Amino acid sequence: MAVRLILASASPRRRELLAQLGLEFTVTAADIDETPQHNESPRSYVERLAREKAAVVAKKMPEAIALAADTSVVVEGIILGKPGDDPKAGHAMLKRLSGKTHVVMTGVAVAKGSDVRSLVVETEVRFRSLSEQEMRWYASTGEGRDKAGGYASQARAGAFITSLHGSSTSVIGLPLAETIELLKGAGYPLPWDA
Repeated sequence: MAVRLILASASPRRRELLAQLGLEFTVTAADIDETPQHNESPRSYVERLAREKAAVVAKKMPEAIALAADTSVVVEGIILGKPGDDPKAGHAMLKRLSGKTHVVMTGVAVAKGSDVRSLVVETEVRFRSLSEQEMRWYASTGEGRDKAGGYASQARAGAFITSLHGSSTSVIGLPLAETIELLKGAGYPLPWDA
């Protein structure tokens, strides 16, 4: 019997990235409390959330391999969440990122039964200085409302990025090279191993 892969995330970007590799999977989003713990570092935060999401799904389906991820944008030590439907919150996030380098941290976890393996990928992203008009316009498009840091690097906000050091797929939500290594380590058969 083939090993089932479950993506413990409702993110359409993560689904697209996994599908690009030709992996077969189903989606079961994990519902967990995503509140940061007292004095928790951004790195620990994204790794903990990824591990908890994977563990929740693996507990429900112990015969499957659960894959989970969590992405945060960190600027000057502060985690920027998602602005939601508030263009002012999106504008404020862009203002914090304008003309600065920030770090995108993605925690990835793979769980099979009670065995959970995880890692964190950090990518440095530099934004050029943005005008007030650019920030208002971008926030009003709604493109960044459900994205960490309030922007999508693979879409319109790509015009704001002057440099990216690290994994471009991690910035989108799932570092593919590292995810493949975790899946291999958990015994998931990859398409090219058939």
